[in-house]
Amino acid sequence: MSSEMRNHELIKLAHTTRLASDETSTFILNYLRSLDCPRALTVWLLFSTGEHVQLSELEFDPLHYHRYEEFRDAYAAQLFLSKASFLNLPVSKKHAAFEKFEKFEDLCRMTNERFRNLSLDPSYKGPNVSLLGAMIRKIDSILTPFTAEEFVNGANWGPGSTTLLRGAEVSAFNKFRDERGITRDLYRLVKPWFSMAYPRWTCSTTGRNILDSELVYEIGNRVITVPKNSKTDRVIAIEPGLNQWVQKSIGEMIRKRLRREGIDLNSQTLNQQLAERGSFTNRLATVDFSSASDSIAKYVVRTVIRDSRWLALLESSRSRYGKIGNRVLKWQKFSSMGNGFTFELESLIFYAAAFACCEYLGVSTRQISVFGDDVIIPEESYALFTSFSEFLGFKVNRAKSFSSGYFRESCGSHFYNGRDCKPIYLKDRLTSVISLYKLANAVRNLSHRRSNYCGCDDRFLQYWASIVRRIPKPLRLWVSAELGDVGLQGNLDEACPTASRSTRVRQAGRGFEGFRITILAQLGVTLESEDHAMLLARLWGRPKGATVAHWSDHLAERPPEYGNSYTLRGKTKLVIKNDVLVSQWYNFGEWVGRPPRSARHLLPG
Repeated sequence: MSSEMRNHELIKLAHTTRLASDETSTFILNYLRSLDCPRALTVWLLFSTGEHVQLSELEFDPLHYHRYEEFRDAYAAQLFLSKASFLNLPVSKKHAAFEKFEKFEDLCRMTNERFRNLSLDPSYKGPNVSLLGAMIRKIDSILTPFTAEEFVNGANWGPGSTTLLRGAEVSAFNKFRDERGITRDLYRLVKPWFSMAYPRWTCSTTGRNILDSELVYEIGNRVITVPKNSKTDRVIAIEPGLNQWVQKSIGEMIRKRLRREGIDLNSQTLNQQLAERGSFTNRLATVDFSSASDSIAKYVVRTVIRDSRWLALLESSRSRYGKIGNRVLKWQKFSSMGNGFTFELESLIFYAAAFACCEYLGVSTRQISVFGDDVIIPEESYALFTSFSEFLGFKVNRAKSFSSGYFRESCGSHFYNGRDCKPIYLKDRLTSVISLYKLANAVRNLSHRRSNYCGCDDRFLQYWASIVRRIPKPLRLWVSAELGDVGLQGNLDEACPTASRSTRVRQAGRGFEGFRITILAQLGVTLESEDHAMLLARLWGRPKGATVAHWSDHLAERPPEYGNSYTLRGKTKLVIKNDVLVSQWYNFGEWVGRPPRSARHLLPG
C-alpha cells in the first residue's frame, strides 16, 4: 500500500472514531479513582448525581492542608472539572457573564465619581495620598517620549475579529484588503499623516490609500462573550479594525518600556519562578484580581498618566462607546479585554502601584513581577498593595491571592512548598482521537510532574493505558513531547522511531540527523491569493521571531509564512505527516511507584 493510500485510510479511521457520551463519564471516574482521595470522591459524587451547581461552587482552601501529597491529590481532583463546558447549570454562562460585566461597570462608575473630585473622597487620606503621588511619578518615568517612527512601525493586527470582519477569513491578508472600520476620534488623529506613513496600503477596489477610501465610522466596539470556565463566559469587546491597528502600536511601546524596568510581558517565566520561590520561602505573595481589564476606570487612567502625548494617543484610539446588541452604552472603563493595549496598560498600572507600595514601606522592589493582572510582590507589601489597589477601583480575588501558607499560583504555574502541583483540566467531552491524545498526554505530563520530573507516577499507569487502548491501534502514533498533541507523547523506547541517516537527511536538504516519525495533525485550512494585500501581510504582518516550532501551533491560525497562502480562522483539517524529523527526543523516564516496568505490556499487540 502506498503512503498516500495509507494516509487516506488513517485519516478516514480518525474521522470515524467517535466516543459515546457516557465514555467521558467513565474516564472522569477512572481519573478520580487514580487520585484516590476524599476530595476526588466528593467531586465524583456531585458530578455523577447531577449536583453540578454544588460542584461548581465547591470551595477549596490550601491552608487546610499541611502535606504536599494530600494537597496535590485534592487540588488535582478539585480543578479537573472546573472548566468543563458540559456541566448542567441552571443559569446560562452568557447571562452570568453579563451580570458580572454590569457589576464591574458600576464599580468603574463609582471609581470615576471618586476620582473626579479626589479631594472630597473619604478614602483619599493617609498612605493613599503618598502612594498615588509615587505611582504617578513612576508611570511618568516609565513612559518616556516616543518618536513618530516608533509609533508608526509598532502598529500591527491582532489575531481576532473586528467590528467589520469576523468568521473564517479573519486574517492579516483580509484586514489589509478590506478593513475600513474606525472611530471618528481616531480618524481626527491619523488623518494628517496616515497616507504618508503607509503609502502602499491601498484599497483593493479604488486603488487609493485606505484612509482616502470609503471608511466605515464606528460609534465604538461590539460586546460579545467567549468561553471561560464551567460557571461563566467571559465578556470581551471587539474593536474597529483601524483602532485595533493603532492600539497594538501603543501596547508595543508600553511593553518595550516595561521591559527596561525588568517586566517582560513576552514571557511568563519570571512570574512562574517567583511563585515557586514564594511557595517555600513564604517571602513573596501572589495577587490575582477579579475582572481586572473591566476595572480600569477612565478617571484613574487620566489621573495617573500625566504625559499629554501618551494620554492623547490612548484616548483617541480607545472606544468611548460599546454596543451590546442594539443597546449603546458609554463606557465607564477606559478599555476592555479585546483592546490592543489593555494588557499592557493594566500591567503598567499594577507595576507602578506595587513599586509605590514597596518604596513606601522601604521594601526591596527587585522581586516585583507583573504579567497582566498576575502580580508578585514581597509579602510585607501584600496588605498595603491590596488596599491601595481597591482604592484605585480594582477588586482583589482573595480566593486566588496567597500571602501565607505553602501554596502559590501565577501565570498557569502551581507550587506547593517548592514542588510543582499543576493540575490538568477536562474542558470538553471526549469525542475524537485528537481529544484522546490530549487527555493521554496531559495525564502523562501530570504523572511526570508528580514524580518531580524523575520518571512517572505509577498510580496513573493503568488510567493512561486505558486511554491509549481506546485509540485504534493504527493511530497510536508515538511522538516526542516537544511536538504537542499530534500523537502519544512517550519515551524513545516506547516509540521506537526510525533513525534518519545523515546521508539521507543531507539528500533531503534537511541538514540534521534525527528520527523520522508519523503524526496526526489538525492543520488550518489555507487559501491562495495574489492580491496586493498579501504582499503587505507578508512584509508587515509577520511577528518578530515567529516560527512554526510545534505542529500543535496549527490548531489556531498559523504564524504567517512566506508565500501566497493565508489560513482560514477556525477552519481545520486532519492530515497525516509521515516524514517529520525530530532532532532529539524528550524522555519521561520509567513509571515509578512500584518496581520499574514498561507500559507496553498493558497495550494490546
